[in-house]
Amino acid sequence: MNPAPKSIRRSKAFTIVELLTVMSIIVILIGLMVPALNQVKIYATNVKEKAQLKSIEAALALFESQYNTYPDSSFSAAGTTGPYAYCGALKLGEALMGKDLMGYHPDSIFRQDGTDGLASPVRLYIPRTLPARPGAFLPLENANAYPLGELYRTTAPFDPCDYVLCDVYSRVTNIRTGKKVGMPILYYKANTSRQSHNLNDVLDKDNIYNFLDNHELVRLGMPWATGEVHRLLKFDGDSAAGIPPESEGIRFYKNTRNEQVSIWRPYRADTYILISAGWDGEYGTADDVCNYEWRFRE
Repeated sequence: MNPAPKSIRRSKAFTIVELLTVMSIIVILIGLMVPALNQVKIYATNVKEKAQLKSIEAALALFESQYNTYPDSSFSAAGTTGPYAYCGALKLGEALMGKDLMGYHPDSIFRQDGTDGLASPVRLYIPRTLPARPGAFLPLENANAYPLGELYRTTAPFDPCDYVLCDVYSRVTNIRTGKKVGMPILYYKANTSRQSHNLNDVLDKDNIYNFLDNHELVRLGMPWATGEVHRLLKFDGDSAAGIPPESEGIRFYKNTRNEQVSIWRPYRADTYILISAGWDGEYGTADDVCNYEWRFRE
């Protein structure tokens, strides 16, 4: 058999080079597109999270219209209102869903043990009290309510069976189901009898918001990284970037300060604050999503 003409062989060789060139271009384009697509995904999830916070705001408005106040958010240490501690995020879950996800009981005073707190305490969250409860303020299917024990392997000082409302992100692996779920949404109620927002004294008794409302919950850290501390709790500083270390609580007051007024005042000084940890799952970073215009400040 006669060998193929040189011109044909050259044509085939050129075609292979051309194909490799096209493939290289495609690989480069994919490399450029992946980060862009990831940013689109983050943006879409942020929009979804803002919608979730709006639905929680609507539910809290209904709660306020029925009970003439917003749910309490103050921290209760273990042994005060029950055997376990109770915080703002857990009280938000109770107010909107009930401690058993079957609706809030009107006689609740937000005790961890779920009783009315009287001398002869009555358990409020049992099946026979259902007729006295108006039902949940959020649809169960959309509430993202999970017990703490499915998010954190160690929940002390909290009861692993108490529910929180989680954001729409997927940074946490549910311990029971293996599914990806979000971080607890932090809830802080404003104390309208107070006037201060003191960045120099986080324990100022005149502060409108109290960072301690969810302090112990934030101290549980990041479920996927044992020992990692949220920046909202404490920041060790970054010498390379020239950022000094912060004491506990300072970050909360920095990032909730309303700079539209000349004196130190927080956003939403007469209602409440909701904080989602955002895409990275860490409280106190630039991607947090809140029910006000979050201002990340180094």
